[in-house]
Amino acid sequence: MKTNFKYLAAACLLGVTMASCSDILDEEPRSKLAPSFFNTEDGIEGGLTSLYAHLRYFYGNGYWLNICETGTDEYTYAQSADGNFKDADLSGVGQLTSTTSRSDVLWGTAFANINTASGIIENGEAAGMSPSLIGEAYFFRAFDYFLLVQTFGGVPLDLGAGNLKFNTSTVRTSVRNTVPEVYQAIFADLNKAVNDLPESPRVTGAATKNLARLFLAKAYLTFGWWLENPKNIPTYPECNRADLDGHDAAWYFNQAYTVAKTAIDNPGPYKLQATFYDVNLGANDRNAEIMLFADHDENEKYGNGGAGYGWGGGGSPENFAYWMTTWNYTEMQATAASGGVIAPIQREAVQALGRPWTRMAPIADNFIAGGVWEDAVKAIDSRYDATFTLRYHTNWNKSGNTEPYVIGANGMQVKPDEVFFSWLPESEDANIDYSKNDLRMGFGTLPDRADFVIGVNHISRKKFPINWKIGIIRSDNNGSLGSKVNGGSPRPWNIAKFSELYLIAAEAAVKKGDNAAAREMVNVLRARAGKMSFNQNDNVKVEPAIDNSAAMVAATPATITIDYILDERAREFWGEGYRWYDLVRTQTWAEKASTYHIAGSGYTDRNLETFTRTIPAGYYLRPIPQGQLDGMEMTKEEKEAYQNPAYR
Repeated sequence: MKTNFKYLAAACLLGVTMASCSDILDEEPRSKLAPSFFNTEDGIEGGLTSLYAHLRYFYGNGYWLNICETGTDEYTYAQSADGNFKDADLSGVGQLTSTTSRSDVLWGTAFANINTASGIIENGEAAGMSPSLIGEAYFFRAFDYFLLVQTFGGVPLDLGAGNLKFNTSTVRTSVRNTVPEVYQAIFADLNKAVNDLPESPRVTGAATKNLARLFLAKAYLTFGWWLENPKNIPTYPECNRADLDGHDAAWYFNQAYTVAKTAIDNPGPYKLQATFYDVNLGANDRNAEIMLFADHDENEKYGNGGAGYGWGGGGSPENFAYWMTTWNYTEMQATAASGGVIAPIQREAVQALGRPWTRMAPIADNFIAGGVWEDAVKAIDSRYDATFTLRYHTNWNKSGNTEPYVIGANGMQVKPDEVFFSWLPESEDANIDYSKNDLRMGFGTLPDRADFVIGVNHISRKKFPINWKIGIIRSDNNGSLGSKVNGGSPRPWNIAKFSELYLIAAEAAVKKGDNAAAREMVNVLRARAGKMSFNQNDNVKVEPAIDNSAAMVAATPATITIDYILDERAREFWGEGYRWYDLVRTQTWAEKASTYHIAGSGYTDRNLETFTRTIPAGYYLRPIPQGQLDGMEMTKEEKEAYQNPAYR
């Protein structure tokens, strides 16, 4: 089986060297690595570090976040969206095709990295590398193949030199392996990684046994669903829904639970943070709950592949995904003390704000009765406060403007750093007076409150809660709005969390009929979610700390279902790029996301409209990118057969 991937002429996209006396990966940018480079210890080390660098080319990319979230029950396209987002929504405003699907962000990057990993695996021992270092290559080869098989179905194991062999020459034909064949390779590599990787990372963020266990458990779980196929979703290339080793779905669900539970019981250097706020707080990045991340920092040469955070061009390897879920809050205006009109909330390089692009809007159904963030949840679950920017604090003073106050709601004064606008729970909406259409923004007022308000049951394509978790922070603000506020974020993008092991174990327990184990796993995270020691939206320490753990556990249903686990996954990983994969794995995408509600694209639009998506069963696989098909020297019929059937 031969494959042409235009990115594979070089062994990898970015060559790097590892520091011998540092606790972080030290990168040296290179244009390419020649195949002979893998014959040396320096070459193998450079290839190893490039395995981590490749993560930046899709994690933190806004168009990758889009294809993982838009069109699900979490996000739809927002007012300023272009075709990238409308095509993914499947609601009739665009069309998802081999040329419009942004799954192309993954395709080329993953295969280039797979080839680099294979080069390390084949040459590492001869170059004097330890099994634990080579184990990192086994992990990443499996990591990329796992993403690919979930996204596209069966993909090639042969890149031109034989199955799982390092390829050094460009070829122009390709044959896709079946899903069971790809998973067999994934399981072998991950088991090898579990065996050979160390308990603790050799440097911060490097692969470990438990990281490999997390992805092994998730791969077992996902393949178990594929074997079971409860909704009769088609696969491609066509093959029997059978494991090559003869195991059934139940065996894989049991393995998923066992591996996840082993990782939980033997955490090594990983642990849950004390509160959910601590997990995603920018100042606490690279904490012990984060098992893998696409790293960035403020050093433009090394932390962003030399792209420069001031550029703000919206391309990899920048971490610019946070732009997409940020509405244009800067268009709010207010009358200042002097009588002039100013923007009370200006663009700022802080986690709650950042650069507004208005491309992805959260779906309103999630925030109203029956949704994952319904009022009963908001009242006791700290994840709501630590997921969204719900209150917008004034910052005009940081621009050098010395106005002492602006006029807020009810003619009241709002001073610097005070709240000018708030999203309120659905239950409070009936008391809001919208009659004045304040500031032409569709805002309302409540008696004796200086902040303008609106209920979350009026989320629109124009204005919506920002995803706080993925927002920008910089160290050079120094009381100002911040330099390079339009650029990418110098924060790492979190890819794998220790907390996910609990939900993998819970889902596997449901599938194998162990409700008690499922409930136990879910309640670990729910108890943590009940604790709050810092209120993110008020930007104040909570004293005494709030502990709603007992109430959270009491609210957990007696019987745990897959639907409930999906709700918990939404609350735990909202807007981080998990959702499409969760819905596809559980075959609930059409069920969960076919209908949604949101208000219109104008600032004064408040009434929710109903939208319907068409989600064919064949769309549970993404299209092979057209660039790949165009680059192959194959007949038209062969190229058509290579493409997933729904996109021909």
